[in-house]
Parts: sequence; structure tokens; C-alpha cells
Amino acid sequence: MRFTVWIFTAILLLAMSVSTGSTQPAGEDLYGPLKRFSQAMDMIERQYVRDVPRDELINGAIRGMLQDLDPHSAFMTPEEFKEMRIGTSGEFSGIGIEISLRNGRLTVISPIEDTPADKAGLKAGDAILEIDGESTQDITLMEAVQRIRGPKGSEIELTVLHKGETVPVTVTMRRDTIPIIGAKGEELEKGYLYLRLTRFHEHTTKEMRALIKKHSADHEIKGIILDLRNNPGGLLDQAVSVADTFLTEGNIVYIQGRDPKSRKDFNARKSSGDLDQPMVVLINAGSASASEIVAGALQDHNRALLVGERTFGKATVQSVIPLADGSGIKLTTALYYTPSGRSIQAEGIVPDIVHPFEAPRDNAGTPRRVMREKDLEGHIENATEEHNGENNPMNDTAAEMLDRDNQLRLALQLVKKLPQLKEIK
Repeated sequence: MRFTVWIFTAILLLAMSVSTGSTQPAGEDLYGPLKRFSQAMDMIERQYVRDVPRDELINGAIRGMLQDLDPHSAFMTPEEFKEMRIGTSGEFSGIGIEISLRNGRLTVISPIEDTPADKAGLKAGDAILEIDGESTQDITLMEAVQRIRGPKGSEIELTVLHKGETVPVTVTMRRDTIPIIGAKGEELEKGYLYLRLTRFHEHTTKEMRALIKKHSADHEIKGIILDLRNNPGGLLDQAVSVADTFLTEGNIVYIQGRDPKSRKDFNARKSSGDLDQPMVVLINAGSASASEIVAGALQDHNRALLVGERTFGKATVQSVIPLADGSGIKLTTALYYTPSGRSIQAEGIVPDIVHPFEAPRDNAGTPRRVMREKDLEGHIENATEEHNGENNPMNDTAAEMLDRDNQLRLALQLVKKLPQLKEIK
């Protein structure tokens, strides 16, 4: 039987094979539990207040069995299985949000940049209490995904409890087409390249390397800031290839199932495209799964300095097994480990420098606008302003990014100082 390994909700990862041998202890009654199940189903079919199709009973039983295992194991009906596969098609219609079940509560892992969820102010750690007025208590992950997605242009109403708040708010959004863009880039200052990875889909590494190639064709790269904040994860092979871009050798990650012989290692390979410039990686609570693989590998190899906040802490591997009727099972089958053998499951990765994000605000609580001399009407022009690309290469986009992001400002300072720090060390 072939199935697919996933390391993040609804993100396709890896094909493997599985054996279906029984692990029932010798001498134990093999059929006793099945007899109880058959008796319960027979009783429901004969005595329950309304008629329930047998398929519905079986699906419910499988769903409950998997749901009780952990937050990421799940049963998917044919419709839900089809919905799950939409997430790997390159785009879908929804609000642009990654969710999970934490302590039985539907929780935001991260919004996708420039989507309705992002623009509505949803943040990592927010709890979704209601969807269109219906409680999310006891909801399954797939049910939540199915209810949140919908036709482009249709409205959805979420009751959200923001992280750290005590009073929920109602947020109304209009669904839109959500493109899956894996990598973005910007030069912050001359020679210092900012790379933002939003998720790990099948083209992320290709997109990232294209940005690097385009920039290095005309500019020297002195340092790199890799931003993995609010990146919910994705394809394992993409996490490996992204990390491999900055490593020349050694283990990147390994996965280990119940059987000790099932260990699979993923290692870096030296290539002409490898980068060895000083590097800072930004992480936070929205950095999950594949993001944690990259961050963990770079940290364990002392390749980059990690700055920000503790990551999400998802190190489980899910296998998606299609069933004959078009439905499917998503089952946790392994854990992944960083090169040093760390399991960050439910722990997350602690950055080398803990530096919480602080949104810029004025005394009234609204975002502040940073003023500079050049913003004043009638300011005296710099005689060398026409050569600004050489003397002060920061463009308006980069300046605005740095103005509103204290973590990014620190990362830029650090990546510029890293060569000196290494010499002192």
C-alpha cells in the first residue's frame, strides 16, 4: 500500500510504504473489542431515535478513533479528502489561514500574508470560537477547514478570542483566491538580502534561489536574513532543499517511527549554489513544522543566529492513506529530529536571542509614522542624493519594513556584526 507522509496539516510531503502486520499480543482476545463494536452498532441501528445509515456510523466510529489519538490524526470523507488536496494545487478560495487543534480549541497557527485573514488582524495563537455563529467546540480539523473555505466573494464571520485577550470579537471577511507564494525578497541595505519564506510548497526552493540569483547578478551579498515567522510549514523535501542551500554537509533532519529500523536521514550535499554569507533567521510562534526543520538544522550546525520567539513545536509526521471509497486517513506515524537529535515536539525551538515583536505605536495606541529629515517640506537636499544607490541604498520599501519591525531591525544589525563576532570568538 502506498501513502503520503505529511509534516503539517493539509501539506503533501513524501511517498513511502507501510506494512499492515498485526501487533496484537499473543493470547489476547482478537475479536472481543470487535464484538463490542458490533453490539453497539446493532443497538444503535435498532433502537436509536432516528434511522442512521451504516456508512455514517462507521465513518463516525473511525473519526472518533483517530481524533482521540492526537490533534493531527484524522478521518476524511471523500469530500474532505478532496478538499485537503486543494491545498496543494497552488491556490484555493478561502481567507488564507492555517489552523490546528490545541487543547481541544480551534487555534490559528498563522495567517498567510496579504490575505483576508491577515488584513483582518488574525494572529498566531488566536482561538476561533465560532464559524458563522456555530460553535467550534468538538469540531474536527477537517470540518473547520471545510467550513472556512468557500466560494470567492462570499462572506464568513468568525468569533475570535485574540491571544492574551479576555473578550472575544466578531470578524467578518470576504473570501478570496489565496495564491501560494513561497518566497519573497528585498535588499534592506547595500549587500544585505532579506528573504521571506511564507510556506514550503513545491516551488519554494526554486523561487528562493531565483531571488538570490537575480540579486547576486548585480549585487554582492554580504549577509542574509531568512524570515520564517508565521510560516506554518509544508513539504519536507522543500525544507531539506532550503536548508541545503545554506549548508555544505551534515544531517539536516531525520524522521523516526515506532520501528527503530524506520529511521530516514536527509543530508546536505555540497553544490555550486551553496551560500556561506553571515546569516540571521527570524522565528516566532507561527513558525511550525518545515520552518522548524530549517531553523533547527541551521541552529544545530551553528550556521545562523536565530532571533525572535519560541517556535510552534510541531515535530510529528503524518501519513495520509487513501481508502477505496475515496475517503482517507491521516495518521501520525513518526517524529522528526534535528541534526543533534533534538525532538522539538510540543517544545519548539528557542532562538539564540529572544526578542519579542513590538508593533510601533504612538501614545494613542495607533501605529506611529516615523519621520525623517527628508520627509520635512523644504528640507535641504543632499548634494550626493543622485548617487543614493551607492551612499544610502535603502529604498522606501525596505525603510518602511524596518520602521515597523523591531525584530527585523535587530536582525540587520546582527548580520552586519556577525563577521566581527566570529573573529573575536
